[in-house]
Amino acid sequence: MSQIAINTSQNVNINFNIASVGDRILAFFIDLAIKIAYVIVTLYICFEFLGLGLIMNGLDQWSQMAIYIAITFPIHIYTLVLESLMEGQTPGKKVMKIRVVKIDGYQASFGDYLIRWIFRLIDILMMSGIIGLISMIASKNNQRLGDIASGTAVISLKNNINISHTILENIHDDYIPTFPQVIALSDNDMRIIKDNYIKALRVDDRQIITKLSNKIKSILKLDIEHTKMTERQFIGVVIKDYNYYTGKDI
Repeated sequence: MSQIAINTSQNVNINFNIASVGDRILAFFIDLAIKIAYVIVTLYICFEFLGLGLIMNGLDQWSQMAIYIAITFPIHIYTLVLESLMEGQTPGKKVMKIRVVKIDGYQASFGDYLIRWIFRLIDILMMSGIIGLISMIASKNNQRLGDIASGTAVISLKNNINISHTILENIHDDYIPTFPQVIALSDNDMRIIKDNYIKALRVDDRQIITKLSNKIKSILKLDIEHTKMTERQFIGVVIKDYNYYTGKDI
């Protein structure tokens, strides 16, 4: 599986696995099935229970078309809305454990999702998706034209390491945090820190752990050289403290 190196906002390089073309296609068809189910159920309710058919019989062709567009409108903005609300995922992407991310390490914005959505007209709707498929196969990071235009890529979140086995433990009610400065970090910052730490632990990359530890200290303006805490213990405590103060299991 190919990888992409993303330079994060913490100036740390993280290697992510690129989502395969097969995973992206399966995610697309899962989302397509959801859209089809929505249309079938909605039309059935409108025509069988709300008597829409009788109403439309008295309307001209343009009015009928407007009603159909209004009914099917949610499926047209499905991807744009859900990727924006679910941080780069749709139900199909979530099932396949893939996500849209910015190549520069920042979280994709609504504008990025909008560009990807607009380019669906070329990538997916034109020529039955052949253009998008060729683009993904030909590009280095399996990017369709919408990804290239928005500076995004789709990564795989599949990971055999369980975070509960590597970093986090249950935080008890009597847990006492060590670094209140962690509240200065954002959810995206902490997610990047955790992802980077997991990858470093997996291959026992001490250089990355040291670099990450020093970067966290620099950002939070911490000086813990006088403590007996190791770099791994320090990063683990930072993640626990963040969970404690925000109530979020990142």
